[in-house]
Amino acid sequence: MKILGPCRDGEDVLLHICCAPDASYGVPAMQERFRVTGFFFNPNIHPGEEHARRLHATHRLQDFLPFPLEVGGGGEKEWDEAVRGLEGEPEKGRRCEACIRLRLRRTAETAKTLGIPAFCTVLTVSPKKDAAMVNRVGREEGERAGLLFIEADMKKCDGFRKSVEITKKLGIYRQNYCGCLPSLRYRKQIPR
Repeated sequence: MKILGPCRDGEDVLLHICCAPDASYGVPAMQERFRVTGFFFNPNIHPGEEHARRLHATHRLQDFLPFPLEVGGGGEKEWDEAVRGLEGEPEKGRRCEACIRLRLRRTAETAKTLGIPAFCTVLTVSPKKDAAMVNRVGREEGERAGLLFIEADMKKCDGFRKSVEITKKLGIYRQNYCGCLPSLRYRKQIPR
């Protein structure tokens, strides 16, 4: 993993977790330098059963890689409003940016509430996410909240490949779409 911005080793960090596969690499990589608390907040995941499945997989990951985990609820209405009119956008487009902004804003707010001075996300493990955009949005939300956003590109140093190996070895569920209904429609070629 490549840390792109300024940070202090040993810092407490709230790490946004989108899914257990990305966290399987992201959590231990961040733990090499920081005291990590995970934060699972993903109102974008559709359907509800899939959200439950991904949260369960994250709890299973905790059995193998112990770390404290906060779970944020709600946000579905805000997510719907944030992406309204952007449903036809391609992956890595404006819909993804709006979705990521909502999740990182809540992560920053939660970090502030918990008294954690920095936050980050495992979203950059995925090759389907634009690390530059994720880091820009994180910086903006960090500035808004008065917190440090730790910029990283977790695809570097084979982060994605390593996450595939770890989840396979541990038998952890690995999803085949981002999570939102538009990405599920795209994956399954379901008409609107």
